[in-house]
Amino acid sequence: MTAVNVDIVSDVMCPWCYIGKKRLEDALGSLPSELEVDIRWRPYQLDSTLPKEGKDRKQYLSEKFGGSDGATRAYAAIEEAGKDENIPFDFNAIAVSPNTLDAHRVIRWAASEPPGVQDRLVEILFRVFFVEGKNIGDNTILLDAAEKSGMDRAITESLLLGDADRTAVEQEIEVARNMGVTGVPCFILDNKYAVMGAQPADVLANAIRDVAKEKEAAQ
Repeated sequence: MTAVNVDIVSDVMCPWCYIGKKRLEDALGSLPSELEVDIRWRPYQLDSTLPKEGKDRKQYLSEKFGGSDGATRAYAAIEEAGKDENIPFDFNAIAVSPNTLDAHRVIRWAASEPPGVQDRLVEILFRVFFVEGKNIGDNTILLDAAEKSGMDRAITESLLLGDADRTAVEQEIEVARNMGVTGVPCFILDNKYAVMGAQPADVLANAIRDVAKEKEAAQ
């Protein structure tokens, strides 16, 4: 069996990352069963300057896009892409633009859980933010998501209340930037090849197949 590692550099406040996740799932569904793909979610922050409590969404979008009209135009393409991937984006439901550093800490801990937990956690965080409008910088929301994904709530809470892995996450984000990652999602295949952006499923599938063929040829 050939195995390909896929590291997804992503931020859970990035709508294109949610779209990219769905497209990757479609890509994986088209791959042969004998090809094993190991997925790991890696941290990135689109805006590390946001406070722990986040910022009023309307104020944030006004500052970023110069007003509500600019934000509406910017999100129109995202909403259309979301429909194609069955993501019911509800940007109007989002009251707070969150700081996602703590979310990335929880995602990092989920990597040590049984297979599937980390991916399930990321899916839950995307959904509660983009569909339900919840603040994924809030500890209670993070703990609810962790518990639903299969993590131990009490252990996660004890870690979250301290500074565990805060520096490690920040350093990993810096490493990604130093590698040239300037936007997300970024799919890194076997630590050698990168696919930038929320590419169509067939592009992702073909890239994974090419890496698998290269590994088979080298054996």
